[in-house]
Amino acid sequence: MKKISYFTVFVTLCSIMHANASNYTDKKFKNEVATGLDIYVAPTLVETIPEEAPGELGFAVYEYKNAGVDDNQQVFIPTSMYMRMGGGLNLDFGTDSASYFGTDHKTKTNYTAQLGLGWNLSSYVRTEIEFQTQTLKFQDLSDMRATYNTIGGMLYFDFARRYIQSGDITYRRTFVPFMGLGAAIGTYEFQGASGADGMVIAAPRATLGFNVMFNDLIGIDITYQYQLMIGNGFGWGTSDGGASSISNLMATIRANF
Repeated sequence: MKKISYFTVFVTLCSIMHANASNYTDKKFKNEVATGLDIYVAPTLVETIPEEAPGELGFAVYEYKNAGVDDNQQVFIPTSMYMRMGGGLNLDFGTDSASYFGTDHKTKTNYTAQLGLGWNLSSYVRTEIEFQTQTLKFQDLSDMRATYNTIGGMLYFDFARRYIQSGDITYRRTFVPFMGLGAAIGTYEFQGASGADGMVIAAPRATLGFNVMFNDLIGIDITYQYQLMIGNGFGWGTSDGGASSISNLMATIRANF
């Protein structure tokens, strides 16, 4: 007889639990997830409704619902890669003169184009593969110019963390200064009488500049770039193994993805 009583009590409890569970439908659960806390509380399961977090999902899930986010804070999801594209100007005062039949000829302002693909290794360090092409003209040799096409690798070090993690939220910096160091290899061509063509090595290639982010994905890099071009020298009438310095001021758009 006792066994029958225990079985009856067990069946009754199961029926009550099923009835309570059936009142909390999948639709009500989805509504709570979509709209927050003020949708539904099962009166048979919760006698008092806490003001901070009523509802079946409870305060543990929605404890930050009313915390809010300061409008001046920017929530940022770090990316693993980026692309850079832009150009720059040759700086005459930081570039060696070309030697042509024993006479030195200063360069004049010309343009450089750059395209890079980079990887963010950490919030301080990133690496990049980049292609550059630049043509240098000369102040008193209108029909002659030197053209360089190089591909190289760079390692960049940021002087400030690009992003800072505070709990579960990551904040992005808007202004980050940085430096870079690397090398490149390519070809050069001197167009004009007695011009020389061949291979060139840019080692070192060094940069110093800063990045300004417009939003989480797009920013601009302003940098000074120095290259020591090792090859057949710079200009005409130089011997194999010569080297010349080239300086540029660069502006490139960085797009994170």
